[in-house]
Amino acid sequence: MSGQSQRLNVVPTVTMLGVVKARLVGATRGHALLKKKSDALTVQFRQILKKIVSTKESMGDIMKTSSFALTEAKYVAGDNIKHVVLENVREASLRVRSRQENVAGVKLPKFDYTADADAAKSDLTGLARGGQQVQQCRAAYVKAIEVLVELASLQTSFLTLDEAIKTTNRRVNALENVLKKIQGYKKREIEKKMQMQLQIQSSSTKVPSNKEASFNSSQNLLAVADKDEDIIF
Repeated sequence: MSGQSQRLNVVPTVTMLGVVKARLVGATRGHALLKKKSDALTVQFRQILKKIVSTKESMGDIMKTSSFALTEAKYVAGDNIKHVVLENVREASLRVRSRQENVAGVKLPKFDYTADADAAKSDLTGLARGGQQVQQCRAAYVKAIEVLVELASLQTSFLTLDEAIKTTNRRVNALENVLKKIQGYKKREIEKKMQMQLQIQSSSTKVPSNKEASFNSSQNLLAVADKDEDIIF
């Protein structure tokens, strides 16, 4: 039933022939475009994969540095660091915003962070000499957030591209299968025509009829009689 439902019912007319040829041309162009799209997505996919690997390698050192900076700040400023910092924070100084980037017709999600300069300034006079260490700790964690946001953006784009490539490749394979079937049908039709032409050519070499055969034989007899030796009486 599935093969019959997918079969295209056509009427043997010149108009339908033009329609089918136009559909074939469109399918060929669509296959070429989908192939180019798949190649472009694959190139972008590999670039994002390289960035993910390098970002994860650098993330370990950055997180280690930020954790060590927090330990130093606690050691210098004492136990009051938490309360003083929380009292001076009124709103978030870093915000993450999402946007979309178009790559070969596929919308990839991207994440960017923005820093509020006014919100980043905090009064740490109550921490004495520990205030400077807190600022260094804050700078280390801002860098860590930057790397985490970039990694989240890369991984989200990676998953989106992976799904888009799979879908595109399925369409390319489906069109290739159809085009191969069409080429195979054309090849079989050409072979049939060649066989028919060979049969016609072989049948054109006729066998001589009975009248022609008798006439030829009589001519042969006369030719032989001419060649008989003279009889001397």
